[in-house]
Amino acid sequence: MKLIIATIKPFKLEDVRAALTEAGVQGLMVSEIKGYGRQAGHTEIYRGAEYVVNYVPKLRVETVVPDAEAANVVAVLAKAAHTGKIGDGKIFTLNVEEALRVRTGETGEDAL
Repeated sequence: MKLIIATIKPFKLEDVRAALTEAGVQGLMVSEIKGYGRQAGHTEIYRGAEYVVNYVPKLRVETVVPDAEAANVVAVLAKAAHTGKIGDGKIFTLNVEEALRVRTGETGEDAL
């Protein structure tokens, strides 16, 4: 099993959710986060005053999928989150040793 973690722009969430649902992903976890990458924040002007925004708002999307589906899920996620502009995000894929569905006691891929 693979844990796929993606940081995306907040306005792309619905596109990502729809694309992953269509690809067969059955569950997502979404968290609001702040951070920066190569863009290292930016400056904004508010009421005539310029100020620096060091952390950019993002969303963290997580899902666990069987090994055989991971590459396709990453490709679908990347396509749905893409805008072509700086700050589109990152996708990380990690190994998952075990999963347990609390309600039924199912383990492994059956728990997904």
